[in-house]
Amino acid sequence: MAAAYSHELPRYGLEVGLTNYAAAYCTGLLLARRVLKNRDLDEEYEGNVEATGEDFSVEPSDERRPFRALLDVGLIRTTTGNRVFGALKGALDGGLDIPHSDKRFAGFKKDEKSLDAEIHRKYIFGGHVADYMRSLADEEPEKFQTHFSEYIKRGISADDMEAVYKKVHAAIRADPTMAKSTKAPPKTHKRYNPKKLTYEQRKASLVERLNALNNSAGIDFTMVSDL
Repeated sequence: MAAAYSHELPRYGLEVGLTNYAAAYCTGLLLARRVLKNRDLDEEYEGNVEATGEDFSVEPSDERRPFRALLDVGLIRTTTGNRVFGALKGALDGGLDIPHSDKRFAGFKKDEKSLDAEIHRKYIFGGHVADYMRSLADEEPEKFQTHFSEYIKRGISADDMEAVYKKVHAAIRADPTMAKSTKAPPKTHKRYNPKKLTYEQRKASLVERLNALNNSAGIDFTMVSDL
């Protein structure tokens, strides 16, 4: 069918922070747009183009039904704000029809039993990372230099975070197709199991072991391979 991976995101402009909630959203968005493009549904179901953080479910059109998918979390702990739900939100905004509840999205308030869309939007655009960058820069400058060295190297500041993710979202929607690998295939494949011996090789090995055993026992007897 289709697959999408966070290590594809540098192609769309996101070179750092590939494991946080915002990157998971981008990966889910990429998967959704890729699936719909493969099914020629990408123009009919654009999804939620403007990520507002609010819950979104695609509405069926008059011609074709939306592509339905089911979320399988496997062994992941389904805690509120887990990155897997960031990927789910990206897939929903990308136009896939996925049965879900908003109770596990970042920003859901258990006491009020409602989703705070502003908080959720903040996570989608890396606002929580930006806040951590600012606090770390003020309180522990040395740790900030180490922890966010890749961001600093690329000139990405806390104030740039939202603009970076907006560009990534737009780039994904512009071309979600999977790029062909330019990596050359290995000339020789690694072998992890021992090479299978022929009958003659096994017989010779047996004779060699028996001769060694006889010699160690002090028996003056030599076996030959044609016995």
